[in-house]
Amino acid sequence: MTIALMVANWGLEARKWQLCIRELEHVSFLKAFGAILAGTAIASFTPNRVGEYLGRMLYIEEGKRLQSISLSIICSISQVLVTMIAGIIGLFYLQKIPHARLFHDTHIGQIGRDIFFIGIGFSIILGAVIYFRLPAMVRFSEKMHWKKIFTQVRVLKDVKLTILFNILSLSFARYIVFILQYYLLFTLFGVAITWGQTFAGISIMFLLIAVVPTFTFLTDLGLRWEAGLQIIKLFNSNTTGIFAVTLGIWLINLIIPALIGSLLILRIKLFRS
Repeated sequence: MTIALMVANWGLEARKWQLCIRELEHVSFLKAFGAILAGTAIASFTPNRVGEYLGRMLYIEEGKRLQSISLSIICSISQVLVTMIAGIIGLFYLQKIPHARLFHDTHIGQIGRDIFFIGIGFSIILGAVIYFRLPAMVRFSEKMHWKKIFTQVRVLKDVKLTILFNILSLSFARYIVFILQYYLLFTLFGVAITWGQTFAGISIMFLLIAVVPTFTFLTDLGLRWEAGLQIIKLFNSNTTGIFAVTLGIWLINLIIPALIGSLLILRIKLFRS
């Protein structure tokens, strides 16, 4: 079931990218899926997974590849926006649990908590404005003297609002798939926590992963393990099970797709040779 959800996870991402890239080039769903896996392979060895854009470029016609990066960034912004919204919901949930306070019940702790939540809230609003107003911002730039600077992002001006909403909806769906994968593996490895606790804990973990920079797939695993352990053990003390779940998700969602993506990249290079 978790393997099937992995296919659904990357399938949703492929559909997002297919919708984004439509403004530049029409690609089939299978081609989009291959591009996503190729991007995952390169992202495993680059800081903060920036290699995803390079892998996806391989499936775009020459002359359009740099423009495809700007469209791919829309997919990333939508997923980060969902991550931040879910993360702040998870933080509020955790604040309601007496033994899981993130801040000390002191005056300074309360001020720090308020600043933290305001900062996250402001980031969500700013991210939403940038996401939905990006085409308008690019159209505005064409009227200014910055036209040459925005040559490669000019394609963004044609992205329709309905496409942006569809991409955001797919990002929410993909996020639910993530949570469901964790919940199923927690059940499998004997980590007894509820669906609500799973959502809260994993959403906070994803928020930390989005904020803290990682450099390779190994540092990504270390951050996932440490964040998962510190948060999930608030609900269940089965550290062995938590580690098994973290490792399992890492292998299923990242390593297996990255290996498949590596084979696809090799196939492309051999074909072109």
